[in-house]
Amino acid sequence: MNKKRILLALFLIYFVFAILLNSVGTVILQVIHNYGIDKGAASVLEGFKDLPIAIVSFLVASSLPRFGYKRAMLAALAIVACATLAMPLLPGFATAKLLFLCVGVAFALAKVSVYSTIGLVARDKRQHAGITNLLEGFFMVGVLSAFWIFGWFIDSSDPRSTSWLDVYWLLSALCAATFVLVLATPFDEGAAAAPHSRGPAADFLDMLRLFLRPLVYVFVMTAFLYVLVEQAVGTWLPTFNNEILKLPAAMSVQAASIYAGCLALGRLSAGVVMRRLNWYPVLSFCMLAMGATVLLALPLARDIAHDPHVGWTTAPLAAFLFPLIGLFMAPIYPGINSVMLSSLPAHQHAPMTGLLVIFSALGGTTGSLITGYVFGRFNGHFAFYLTLVPIALMLASLYLFKRQVERAPAPAQEVAAEAA
Repeated sequence: MNKKRILLALFLIYFVFAILLNSVGTVILQVIHNYGIDKGAASVLEGFKDLPIAIVSFLVASSLPRFGYKRAMLAALAIVACATLAMPLLPGFATAKLLFLCVGVAFALAKVSVYSTIGLVARDKRQHAGITNLLEGFFMVGVLSAFWIFGWFIDSSDPRSTSWLDVYWLLSALCAATFVLVLATPFDEGAAAAPHSRGPAADFLDMLRLFLRPLVYVFVMTAFLYVLVEQAVGTWLPTFNNEILKLPAAMSVQAASIYAGCLALGRLSAGVVMRRLNWYPVLSFCMLAMGATVLLALPLARDIAHDPHVGWTTAPLAAFLFPLIGLFMAPIYPGINSVMLSSLPAHQHAPMTGLLVIFSALGGTTGSLITGYVFGRFNGHFAFYLTLVPIALMLASLYLFKRQVERAPAPAQEVAAEAA
């Protein structure tokens, strides 16, 4: 099979879903303006995205090797192609809910399939770590693109304009083009079949048994906390820029792209750094630097006066400083994922990814809902200061993860060494 073509297909799938998944912050801002939805109600869009990811991953992850990773990717792309067409054709808050419901269902299929396919094409653990970092970095390139693509369609002079909905014609076409590429790309999925499989029910129970391993539940706890912080910041940063830093709507969205750009840069370079240095001190430093960024940037966001002529050269310093937190967050997620996944045989990658996706989705929903509630009830400063709590917990869980890796059988220890 043509591994380069397969990797291109995987990267494009992740690029498409990066735009759709991380548009939720922009869509929240726009539905507040267009449909008169309050912040608490608008924050449920994160739940419509993340809860289906968790539910579908839980139900189908263990069965995807039987169904076929390629078929699952095609189904995911078909679902989101139809959902994106509905946004401009049937505009409304209900359609936005339906869109993110479909995106959640589709991403559950896509992520488990994509991550599992990496295990089929990577020749060794070092290459697995490199591909994972590159894939997640490309995902963040998609996130970065999303801010500018949506920002280009937003009419800042008229907050109630629905011109931003036209972006979904472009996204639907991108889904269709990726569908054609995946359809035309041959996949060899023979190694994904579990030896001596006893059927779907037994495969599902095997997935649940994975969670009984201390290494696994400490890993998913770390992933949960990481995604909680990432989504809390990513989802509400456009609104923070608009309401706290007093930036125009389009510029608020575009300024949030600095955060995505830092995540992309950090992940694309993380593979080089973590091949040379031990993974644990690198990730620990990143978490401490995240907390320092919060404490340094948020005091600069107080008492910002509204300036109708604000531009990139006159924007508050906090608009550029706070998003740098993404640079330090970047290596954490692909780092822990690669250490965990490459310690398992190929036929266990799908169920393990299923557990990862479930807890990542729950973390994203939790982070967005808590931040949205605090943002609306108190203020944006307190909402973002609150991220210090999961950052501290994540630092503790990372230590426990390191301890479990050290106590694990030889394969897991070898992966930890190679990920360094």
